[in-house]
Amino acid sequence: MRIAVTVLLTDETIRPDRLARELEQRGFDGLFLPEHTHIPVSRESPAPMGGELPRDYHRTVDPLVALGAAAAVTGELRLGTSITLVAQHDPIVLAKQIATLDLMSSGRFTLGVGLGWNREEAADHGVDWRRRRSLVRDRVALMRALWADEPTAYDGEFGSVAASWAHPKPARAGGPRLLLGGAASPTLFRHVAEYADGWLPTGGGGLTRALPELRAAWREAGRDAEPGPEVVPSFVLPSAGKLAHFRELGVPEVVLSLPEGKEADVLRTLDDYARYL
Repeated sequence: MRIAVTVLLTDETIRPDRLARELEQRGFDGLFLPEHTHIPVSRESPAPMGGELPRDYHRTVDPLVALGAAAAVTGELRLGTSITLVAQHDPIVLAKQIATLDLMSSGRFTLGVGLGWNREEAADHGVDWRRRRSLVRDRVALMRALWADEPTAYDGEFGSVAASWAHPKPARAGGPRLLLGGAASPTLFRHVAEYADGWLPTGGGGLTRALPELRAAWREAGRDAEPGPEVVPSFVLPSAGKLAHFRELGVPEVVLSLPEGKEADVLRTLDDYARYL
């Protein structure tokens, strides 16, 4: 089972290039970064972890730019987002950014796609909260048209693009590995089976019950039963027992949560997590 990490990087924490070097030297598999473009001061959306929203959420760096810095100083470390708020992006620009990052990292990029939790943030981007699932699905389809080998037009409900020359192309045909985040539900699992390579759940609780439901949705969509959908739990606080449970369930990769602290705190935690490699 591969072991990656995720952390809220800010202008006050360890730099992404420094963290990436430390991860690769220690033998970790990957680095996943989350995204918030901004956090409106006035909001009603509750923090996903309960209580007050930690200060670091207000100061996060752009994940694609930060992962570009990480790609430049590593050769094997996998890179990903956990997650990209696709609904908040122009899909034509985002497709170019993702393909460029995948080129710079020699195909090491994974696109984690999320629906978001902060309604006020999404509203500033013009997102209709009730329709964000359909919007995300549409934007992924538009990006895949731009990633196609030959100029391919796309005319969707929320956007369109003419058949175009669009380069660079991602290393993998059809685009980089795409994992869809979100809480377990029949709707989410239908969407994973429809247009993703797997599921990126937060924490990994309840997988014993959820995995058969996801695999059933996968088969119903006509996807190959083997190897089936990839399931990559993210923001995991590890223990030996928890990781052993994931292995028993056939989880190929887990993304451990690093503390949102100073460089010394992060490096100390990496040394602690090294026992799980």
